[in-house]
Amino acid sequence: MKQEERREQTKRILLEATEELIREQGASQTTLNDIMKRSGLSKGAIFHYVSSKDELFVLVLRAKLAEQNEQFMNEVNKQGDMKQFDGPMNAITSGMSRLESRDDVSNLILMYLIGKSDQPEIADIVAGFYREATATSKEWIVTGQEAGVITKSIDAERTAELFELLSFGLRMRGLIGVTSDVFSTKEYSDFIIDILRPGHRKEGDD
Repeated sequence: MKQEERREQTKRILLEATEELIREQGASQTTLNDIMKRSGLSKGAIFHYVSSKDELFVLVLRAKLAEQNEQFMNEVNKQGDMKQFDGPMNAITSGMSRLESRDDVSNLILMYLIGKSDQPEIADIVAGFYREATATSKEWIVTGQEAGVITKSIDAERTAELFELLSFGLRMRGLIGVTSDVFSTKEYSDFIIDILRPGHRKEGDD
């Protein structure tokens, strides 16, 4: 096995162990010692990738975002020239229901980190993830515009920012335990589609 392959395998083991522990006992209760025991990795091996537990948690967040981006790009590649809108769009909206889940790993990590955002370094970490998520949304929109399946009249940067603001708002609403029938995650998905491609949804989709 090549060195780069070993690095990726070690990183995958580390992320999977961290995610499992957060699901089982929450972010605040998960320690580096727990992660070392679950993953079988030494502290030195872990610190090769991150310098703290908080950085490791952000690495999990970024990995989840990368997974969604990979799903989107795979759908784009299936289409060839991306003349079909549904496949790539479904890759984005399929995970919408998790936005308000109190058991979602990304939400658990965000709640933990936001609770520590009075620390400048943690605030910077969370802000960096927000910017990365917004940039990914913009990339999806631009990809669709270039393929001719998303209207070019919308401002990709402003629309991506709007989508992330709403996504983070839904996450927070779910985490604080507020339920609402006024604006659901399904309605959010429909809202995105209506903005990106007006008139694409069928009447029966409502």
